[in-house]
Amino acid sequence: MLRTANAVLLGAALFGRFGADGFTIEAMKHDIQGITASNFDGIIGKFRESSVSSLWFYKDDNKADKALLDEYNSVASELKGMSKVCAINCNEYAVFCKNNNVKETPAVMIYPPNPIPAFLYEGKIEAKALISKITKFMPDLSVRLKEKAELDQFLTTDPSKPKVLLFSSKKTVPTMFKALSSETVFKRTMKFGFVTEQDEEIVKRFNVKKFPTIITVRGSNSEVKETYKGEMKFVPIKDWVNLHSESGMGDKVHGSGKKSEESIEEAKPWLVQEVPELTLKSHQDVCFKGEGLCVIYLKAGDLSAQEETMLTTLSKRFTSQLSDRGAKMKWMWMNLDLEKEYKALFSPDTLPSAVVFNPHKRLRFALLEGEGTESAIVSLVDKVLGGDARFKMVPGQKLPGWALREQKDAGKGKPEL
Repeated sequence: MLRTANAVLLGAALFGRFGADGFTIEAMKHDIQGITASNFDGIIGKFRESSVSSLWFYKDDNKADKALLDEYNSVASELKGMSKVCAINCNEYAVFCKNNNVKETPAVMIYPPNPIPAFLYEGKIEAKALISKITKFMPDLSVRLKEKAELDQFLTTDPSKPKVLLFSSKKTVPTMFKALSSETVFKRTMKFGFVTEQDEEIVKRFNVKKFPTIITVRGSNSEVKETYKGEMKFVPIKDWVNLHSESGMGDKVHGSGKKSEESIEEAKPWLVQEVPELTLKSHQDVCFKGEGLCVIYLKAGDLSAQEETMLTTLSKRFTSQLSDRGAKMKWMWMNLDLEKEYKALFSPDTLPSAVVFNPHKRLRFALLEGEGTESAIVSLVDKVLGGDARFKMVPGQKLPGWALREQKDAGKGKPEL
Protein backbone atom coordinates (compact mmCIF):
# COMPACT_ATOMS: atom_id res chain seq x y z
CA MET A 1 0.00 0.00 0.00
CA LEU A 2 2.84 2.38 0.90
CA ARG A 3 4.59 1.74 -2.43
CA THR A 4 1.32 2.36 -4.31
CA ALA A 5 0.71 5.60 -2.38
CA ASN A 6 4.24 6.84 -3.16
CA ALA A 7 3.77 6.08 -6.86
CA VAL A 8 0.51 8.03 -6.86
CA LEU A 9 2.16 10.99 -5.11
CA LEU A 10 5.11 10.93 -7.58
CA GLY A 11 2.75 10.78 -10.55
CA ALA A 12 0.74 13.66 -9.17
CA ALA A 13 3.89 15.70 -8.60
CA LEU A 14 5.12 15.10 -12.14
CA PHE A 15 1.72 15.92 -13.63
CA GLY A 16 1.61 19.05 -11.55
CA ARG A 17 4.96 20.12 -13.00
CA PHE A 18 4.39 19.07 -16.60
CA GLY A 19 0.64 19.53 -16.91
CA ALA A 20 -0.82 18.59 -20.28
CA ASP A 21 2.12 20.22 -22.09
CA GLY A 22 4.94 18.38 -20.29
CA PHE A 23 7.45 16.33 -22.28
CA THR A 24 10.81 14.60 -21.97
CA ILE A 25 13.68 13.98 -24.37
CA GLU A 26 14.26 10.23 -24.44
CA ALA A 27 17.61 8.77 -25.49
CA MET A 28 15.98 5.68 -27.04
CA LYS A 29 13.42 7.70 -28.96
CA HIS A 30 15.20 10.92 -29.95
CA ASP A 31 18.51 11.76 -31.61
CA ILE A 32 18.84 14.98 -29.59
CA GLN A 33 21.68 14.82 -27.04
CA GLY A 34 20.51 16.07 -23.66
CA ILE A 35 23.22 17.86 -21.65
CA THR A 36 23.64 19.47 -18.22
CA ALA A 37 25.38 22.61 -17.04
CA SER A 38 28.29 20.53 -15.71
CA ASN A 39 29.01 18.54 -18.88
CA PHE A 40 28.57 21.41 -21.40
CA ASP A 41 32.35 21.88 -21.76
CA GLY A 42 32.99 18.17 -22.24
CA ILE A 43 30.35 17.83 -24.95
CA ILE A 44 30.43 21.20 -26.73
CA GLY A 45 33.09 23.50 -25.30
CA LYS A 46 36.25 21.46 -25.88
CA PHE A 47 35.33 20.62 -29.48
CA ARG A 48 34.94 24.20 -30.63
CA GLU A 49 38.33 24.24 -32.36
CA SER A 50 37.07 22.20 -35.28
CA SER A 51 33.31 21.56 -35.07
CA VAL A 52 29.97 23.33 -34.97
CA SER A 53 27.25 22.51 -32.43
CA SER A 54 23.76 23.72 -31.57
CA LEU A 55 22.00 23.88 -28.20
CA TRP A 56 18.24 24.14 -27.68
CA PHE A 57 17.28 25.87 -24.45
CA TYR A 58 13.85 24.55 -23.47
CA LYS A 59 11.46 24.17 -20.56
CA ASP A 60 9.84 20.78 -20.22
CA ASP A 61 6.50 22.30 -19.19
CA ASN A 62 6.33 24.87 -21.99
CA LYS A 63 3.81 24.27 -24.77
CA ALA A 64 5.92 26.12 -27.37
CA ASP A 65 8.94 23.95 -26.56
CA LYS A 66 6.89 20.78 -26.82
CA ALA A 67 5.72 21.84 -30.28
CA LEU A 68 9.37 22.18 -31.35
CA LEU A 69 10.49 18.74 -30.17
CA ASP A 70 9.87 16.78 -33.38
CA GLU A 71 11.24 19.58 -35.59
CA TYR A 72 14.48 19.86 -33.60
CA ASN A 73 14.80 16.08 -33.51
CA SER A 74 14.68 16.13 -37.34
CA VAL A 75 17.74 18.37 -37.23
CA ALA A 76 19.49 15.91 -34.91
CA SER A 77 18.57 12.95 -37.14
CA GLU A 78 19.77 14.69 -40.32
CA LEU A 79 23.11 15.74 -38.76
CA LYS A 80 23.64 12.60 -36.68
CA GLY A 81 27.36 12.01 -36.28
CA MET A 82 28.22 15.18 -38.20
CA SER A 83 27.38 17.82 -35.61
CA LYS A 84 26.43 17.92 -31.92
CA VAL A 85 22.70 18.73 -31.76
CA CYS A 86 22.01 19.19 -28.06
CA ALA A 87 19.37 20.45 -25.64
CA ILE A 88 19.29 21.67 -22.02
CA ASN A 89 16.30 21.99 -19.69
CA CYS A 90 16.09 25.52 -18.27
CA ASN A 91 13.74 24.35 -15.52
CA GLU A 92 16.60 22.27 -14.16
CA TYR A 93 19.53 24.54 -15.10
CA ALA A 94 18.04 27.99 -14.76
CA VAL A 95 21.36 29.64 -13.80
CA PHE A 96 23.11 28.26 -16.89
CA CYS A 97 20.32 29.54 -19.14
CA LYS A 98 20.40 32.95 -17.47
CA ASN A 99 24.20 33.16 -17.84
CA ASN A 100 23.75 32.50 -21.54
CA ASN A 101 21.29 35.39 -21.81
CA VAL A 102 18.34 33.12 -22.54
CA LYS A 103 15.27 34.94 -21.20
CA GLU A 104 12.57 32.80 -22.75
CA THR A 105 12.25 29.50 -24.52
CA PRO A 106 12.38 28.02 -27.07
CA ALA A 107 15.80 29.41 -28.00
CA VAL A 108 18.65 27.86 -29.99
CA MET A 109 22.31 28.81 -29.57
CA ILE A 110 24.78 27.95 -32.34
CA TYR A 111 28.45 27.38 -31.49
CA PRO A 112 30.64 27.77 -34.61
CA PRO A 113 34.32 26.79 -34.55
CA ASN A 114 36.58 29.25 -32.74
CA PRO A 115 37.23 32.13 -33.03
CA ILE A 116 33.66 32.83 -34.25
CA PRO A 117 31.57 33.61 -31.14
CA ALA A 118 28.46 31.65 -30.23
CA PHE A 119 25.18 33.38 -31.09
CA LEU A 120 21.44 32.97 -30.57
CA TYR A 121 19.72 31.80 -33.73
CA GLU A 122 17.23 34.44 -34.85
CA GLY A 123 15.53 32.73 -37.77
CA LYS A 124 12.43 30.60 -37.88
CA ILE A 125 13.02 27.45 -35.86
CA GLU A 126 12.41 24.92 -38.61
CA ALA A 127 14.54 21.89 -39.47
CA LYS A 128 15.54 23.01 -42.96
CA ALA A 129 16.54 26.53 -41.89
CA LEU A 130 18.40 25.32 -38.80
CA ILE A 131 20.32 22.66 -40.74
CA SER A 132 21.31 25.27 -43.31
CA LYS A 133 22.54 27.64 -40.60
CA ILE A 134 24.49 24.96 -38.72
CA THR A 135 26.16 23.44 -41.78
CA LYS A 136 27.18 26.90 -43.01
CA PHE A 137 29.79 26.89 -40.24
CA MET A 138 30.93 23.29 -40.71
CA PRO A 139 34.70 23.23 -41.47
CA ASP A 140 35.76 21.79 -44.80
CA LEU A 141 39.28 20.33 -44.73
CA SER A 142 38.96 18.52 -48.05
CA VAL A 143 41.10 19.42 -51.06
CA ARG A 144 39.50 20.36 -54.39
CA LEU A 145 41.18 18.37 -57.15
CA LYS A 146 40.73 19.48 -60.76
CA GLU A 147 43.88 18.53 -62.64
CA LYS A 148 46.12 15.48 -62.82
CA ALA A 149 49.10 17.37 -61.36
CA GLU A 150 47.00 18.35 -58.32
CA LEU A 151 45.93 14.73 -57.87
CA ASP A 152 49.52 13.46 -58.08
CA GLN A 153 50.67 15.91 -55.42
CA PHE A 154 47.67 15.10 -53.21
CA LEU A 155 48.25 11.33 -53.40
CA THR A 156 51.97 11.49 -52.68
CA THR A 157 52.09 14.13 -49.94
CA ASP A 158 52.22 12.34 -46.58
CA PRO A 159 52.09 8.84 -48.12
CA SER A 160 51.48 7.27 -44.70
CA LYS A 161 48.06 8.93 -44.62
CA PRO A 162 45.31 7.08 -46.48
CA LYS A 163 43.45 9.30 -48.98
CA VAL A 164 39.66 9.43 -49.39
CA LEU A 165 38.33 10.64 -52.75
CA LEU A 166 34.71 11.65 -53.34
CA PHE A 167 33.60 11.75 -56.98
CA SER A 168 30.42 13.82 -57.14
CA SER A 169 27.93 15.24 -59.65
CA LYS A 170 27.65 18.27 -57.37
CA LYS A 171 29.83 21.34 -57.80
CA THR A 172 30.26 21.97 -54.07
CA VAL A 173 31.44 19.70 -51.26
CA PRO A 174 28.49 17.89 -49.58
CA THR A 175 27.92 18.36 -45.86
CA MET A 176 28.77 14.79 -44.94
CA PHE A 177 32.15 15.01 -46.71
CA LYS A 178 32.94 18.26 -44.89
CA ALA A 179 32.12 16.50 -41.64
CA LEU A 180 34.35 13.54 -42.49
CA SER A 181 37.29 15.77 -43.38
CA SER A 182 37.06 17.73 -40.12
CA GLU A 183 36.29 14.81 -37.79
CA THR A 184 38.56 14.89 -34.72
CA VAL A 185 40.66 11.82 -35.60
CA PHE A 186 40.36 11.84 -39.39
CA LYS A 187 41.66 15.39 -39.78
CA ARG A 188 45.00 14.20 -38.34
CA THR A 189 45.26 10.78 -39.86
CA MET A 190 43.73 10.99 -43.35
CA LYS A 191 43.38 13.32 -46.31
CA PHE A 192 40.18 14.01 -48.23
CA GLY A 193 39.92 15.00 -51.90
CA PHE A 194 36.84 16.22 -53.78
CA VAL A 195 36.45 15.58 -57.53
CA THR A 196 33.49 16.61 -59.69
CA GLU A 197 32.01 14.81 -62.66
CA GLN A 198 33.49 17.52 -64.91
CA ASP A 199 37.09 16.67 -63.90
CA GLU A 200 37.30 14.09 -66.68
CA GLU A 201 41.03 13.33 -66.47
CA ILE A 202 40.78 12.24 -62.84
CA VAL A 203 37.44 10.49 -63.32
CA LYS A 204 38.89 8.48 -66.20
CA ARG A 205 42.03 7.63 -64.25
CA PHE A 206 39.94 5.98 -61.51
CA ASN A 207 37.42 4.53 -63.99
CA VAL A 208 34.48 6.10 -62.13
CA LYS A 209 31.15 5.43 -63.87
CA LYS A 210 28.58 6.61 -61.34
CA PHE A 211 28.25 9.53 -58.96
CA PRO A 212 28.65 9.76 -56.06
CA THR A 213 31.52 7.28 -55.66
CA ILE A 214 33.94 7.13 -52.72
CA ILE A 215 37.38 5.53 -53.12
CA THR A 216 40.19 5.12 -50.59
CA VAL A 217 43.78 5.11 -51.81
CA ARG A 218 46.73 4.00 -49.70
CA GLY A 219 50.22 2.57 -49.98
CA SER A 220 53.55 4.28 -50.66
CA ASN A 221 52.81 4.30 -54.40
CA SER A 222 49.03 4.69 -53.99
CA GLU A 223 48.72 1.14 -55.23
CA VAL A 224 45.91 -0.02 -52.92
CA LYS A 225 42.46 1.23 -53.96
CA GLU A 226 39.09 0.31 -52.51
CA THR A 227 35.60 1.52 -53.47
CA TYR A 228 32.85 2.07 -50.90
CA LYS A 229 29.83 -0.12 -51.65
CA GLY A 230 27.49 0.72 -48.77
CA GLU A 231 24.70 3.25 -48.23
CA MET A 232 25.48 6.90 -48.91
CA LYS A 233 24.82 7.86 -45.30
CA PHE A 234 27.24 9.46 -42.90
CA VAL A 235 27.47 6.87 -40.13
CA PRO A 236 28.19 3.80 -42.34
CA ILE A 237 30.62 5.85 -44.47
CA LYS A 238 32.39 7.04 -41.32
CA ASP A 239 32.66 3.46 -40.04
CA TRP A 240 34.14 2.36 -43.39
CA VAL A 241 36.63 5.23 -43.52
CA ASN A 242 37.63 4.50 -39.92
CA LEU A 243 38.85 1.05 -40.99
CA HIS A 244 41.60 2.76 -42.98
CA SER A 245 42.51 5.43 -40.47
CA GLU A 246 46.07 5.21 -39.15
CA SER A 247 46.13 7.33 -36.04
CA GLY A 248 49.10 9.67 -35.66
CA MET A 249 50.76 8.85 -39.01
CA GLY A 250 51.95 11.69 -41.20
CA ASP A 251 51.00 14.42 -38.74
CA LYS A 252 52.39 17.89 -39.13
CA VAL A 253 55.34 18.77 -36.95
CA HIS A 254 57.46 21.81 -36.26
CA GLY A 255 60.91 21.68 -37.80
CA SER A 256 63.92 22.48 -35.65
CA GLY A 257 64.32 26.21 -35.24
CA LYS A 258 61.34 26.97 -37.50
CA LYS A 259 58.04 28.51 -36.59
CA SER A 260 56.08 27.32 -39.61
CA GLU A 261 54.60 23.84 -39.89
CA GLU A 262 56.23 21.36 -42.19
CA SER A 263 54.98 18.07 -43.54
CA ILE A 264 56.95 15.07 -42.34
CA GLU A 265 56.76 13.62 -45.84
CA GLU A 266 57.04 15.81 -48.93
CA ALA A 267 54.96 15.27 -52.02
CA LYS A 268 56.42 12.83 -54.54
CA PRO A 269 54.05 13.04 -57.51
CA TRP A 270 56.38 10.94 -59.67
CA LEU A 271 55.52 7.87 -57.59
CA VAL A 272 52.01 7.73 -59.06
CA GLN A 273 52.72 8.93 -62.61
CA GLU A 274 52.80 6.46 -65.51
CA VAL A 275 55.68 8.31 -67.17
CA PRO A 276 57.38 10.60 -64.60
CA GLU A 277 59.92 13.30 -65.33
CA LEU A 278 63.52 12.52 -64.39
CA THR A 279 64.81 15.34 -62.14
CA LEU A 280 67.09 15.93 -59.17
CA LYS A 281 64.30 15.04 -56.76
CA SER A 282 62.80 12.12 -58.65
CA HIS A 283 65.83 10.32 -60.12
CA GLN A 284 66.46 7.97 -57.19
CA ASP A 285 62.83 6.76 -56.93
CA VAL A 286 62.19 6.74 -60.68
CA CYS A 287 65.38 5.17 -62.05
CA PHE A 288 68.21 4.39 -59.65
CA LYS A 289 66.42 2.49 -56.88
CA GLY A 290 65.43 -1.09 -57.49
CA GLU A 291 66.00 -3.32 -60.47
CA GLY A 292 65.58 -2.74 -64.17
CA LEU A 293 66.75 -0.50 -67.01
CA CYS A 294 65.54 3.07 -67.50
CA VAL A 295 64.01 4.07 -70.84
CA ILE A 296 64.43 7.86 -70.94
CA TYR A 297 62.56 9.88 -73.57
CA LEU A 298 64.62 12.98 -74.33
CA LYS A 299 62.78 16.23 -75.04
CA ALA A 300 63.50 19.91 -75.65
CA GLY A 301 60.81 21.31 -73.36
CA ASP A 302 57.76 19.74 -71.77
CA LEU A 303 56.15 16.42 -72.61
CA SER A 304 53.01 16.72 -74.75
CA ALA A 305 49.81 14.79 -74.06
CA GLN A 306 50.32 12.77 -77.25
CA GLU A 307 53.87 11.84 -76.26
CA GLU A 308 52.71 10.84 -72.78
CA THR A 309 50.04 8.59 -74.28
CA MET A 310 52.62 6.99 -76.60
CA LEU A 311 55.08 6.32 -73.77
CA THR A 312 52.36 5.01 -71.47
CA THR A 313 51.25 2.59 -74.16
CA LEU A 314 54.81 1.40 -74.72
CA SER A 315 55.39 1.02 -70.97
CA LYS A 316 52.34 -1.22 -70.58
CA ARG A 317 53.23 -3.18 -73.71
CA PHE A 318 56.75 -4.03 -72.60
CA THR A 319 55.71 -4.65 -68.99
CA SER A 320 53.30 -7.28 -70.27
CA GLN A 321 55.90 -8.82 -72.60
CA LEU A 322 58.58 -9.01 -69.92
CA SER A 323 56.37 -10.24 -67.07
CA ASP A 324 57.53 -13.85 -67.50
CA ARG A 325 61.17 -13.10 -68.29
CA GLY A 326 62.31 -11.46 -65.06
CA ALA A 327 63.37 -8.30 -66.93
CA LYS A 328 62.08 -4.84 -66.09
CA MET A 329 61.96 -1.58 -68.05
CA LYS A 330 61.13 1.68 -66.26
CA TRP A 331 59.81 4.50 -68.44
CA MET A 332 60.40 8.23 -67.92
CA TRP A 333 61.25 11.46 -69.72
CA MET A 334 63.79 14.28 -69.38
CA ASN A 335 63.65 17.97 -70.34
CA LEU A 336 67.05 18.66 -71.93
CA ASP A 337 66.32 22.39 -72.12
CA LEU A 338 66.76 22.33 -68.34
CA GLU A 339 69.05 19.33 -67.84
CA LYS A 340 71.87 20.76 -69.96
CA GLU A 341 74.63 18.55 -68.52
CA TYR A 342 72.66 15.45 -69.46
CA LYS A 343 72.19 16.86 -72.95
CA ALA A 344 75.98 17.08 -73.18
CA LEU A 345 76.35 13.53 -71.84
CA PHE A 346 73.87 11.90 -74.21
CA SER A 347 74.58 14.21 -77.21
CA PRO A 348 71.51 13.17 -79.24
CA ASP A 349 71.66 13.88 -83.00
CA THR A 350 68.13 15.26 -82.93
CA LEU A 351 65.22 15.73 -80.49
CA PRO A 352 63.05 14.10 -79.44
CA SER A 353 65.26 11.08 -78.86
CA ALA A 354 65.67 8.31 -76.28
CA VAL A 355 68.27 6.37 -74.32
CA VAL A 356 68.14 3.13 -72.40
CA PHE A 357 70.15 3.76 -69.24
CA ASN A 358 71.65 1.07 -67.02
CA PRO A 359 71.95 2.59 -63.50
CA HIS A 360 73.52 -0.47 -61.86
CA LYS A 361 77.21 -1.15 -61.12
CA ARG A 362 78.73 0.31 -64.30
CA LEU A 363 76.73 3.37 -65.43
CA ARG A 364 76.15 3.15 -69.18
CA PHE A 365 73.57 3.99 -71.81
CA ALA A 366 72.45 3.07 -75.33
CA LEU A 367 71.42 6.07 -77.44
CA LEU A 368 68.74 5.98 -80.11
CA GLU A 369 70.04 6.83 -83.57
CA GLY A 370 67.73 9.27 -85.32
CA GLU A 371 64.40 10.73 -84.23
CA GLY A 372 62.56 9.29 -81.24
CA THR A 373 59.44 7.99 -82.95
CA GLU A 374 57.38 5.18 -81.47
CA SER A 375 58.75 2.58 -83.88
CA ALA A 376 62.34 3.76 -83.32
CA ILE A 377 61.98 3.49 -79.54
CA VAL A 378 60.53 -0.02 -79.90
CA SER A 379 63.49 -0.98 -82.10
CA LEU A 380 65.99 0.38 -79.53
CA VAL A 381 64.38 -1.49 -76.63
CA ASP A 382 64.24 -4.71 -78.67
CA LYS A 383 67.96 -4.38 -79.44
CA VAL A 384 68.75 -3.90 -75.74
CA LEU A 385 66.67 -6.92 -74.75
CA GLY A 386 68.25 -8.97 -77.53
CA GLY A 387 71.79 -8.03 -76.51
CA ASP A 388 72.50 -6.19 -79.77
CA ALA A 389 72.58 -2.60 -78.48
CA ARG A 390 75.81 -0.61 -78.22
CA PHE A 391 76.28 0.89 -74.73
CA LYS A 392 78.50 3.86 -73.89
CA MET A 393 80.06 4.25 -70.43
CA VAL A 394 79.36 7.35 -68.30
CA PRO A 395 82.72 9.19 -67.97
CA GLY A 396 84.27 8.70 -64.53
CA GLN A 397 81.19 6.70 -63.53
CA LYS A 398 79.71 9.91 -62.07
CA LEU A 399 76.37 11.40 -62.98
CA PRO A 400 76.33 14.94 -64.34
CA GLY A 401 74.88 17.74 -62.23
CA TRP A 402 71.13 18.17 -62.09
CA ALA A 403 69.26 21.40 -62.75
CA LEU A 404 68.39 23.13 -59.45
CA ARG A 405 64.76 23.99 -60.10
CA GLU A 406 63.77 25.35 -56.71
CA GLN A 407 65.56 27.65 -54.30
CA LYS A 408 65.40 25.09 -51.52
CA ASP A 409 67.48 22.69 -53.64
CA ALA A 410 70.36 25.16 -53.82
CA GLY A 411 73.49 24.15 -51.96
CA LYS A 412 72.94 20.43 -52.35
CA GLY A 413 75.66 20.28 -54.98
CA LYS A 414 75.82 17.71 -57.72
CA PRO A 415 74.69 14.26 -56.62
CA GLU A 416 77.02 11.47 -57.49
CA LEU A 417 76.26 7.78 -57.68
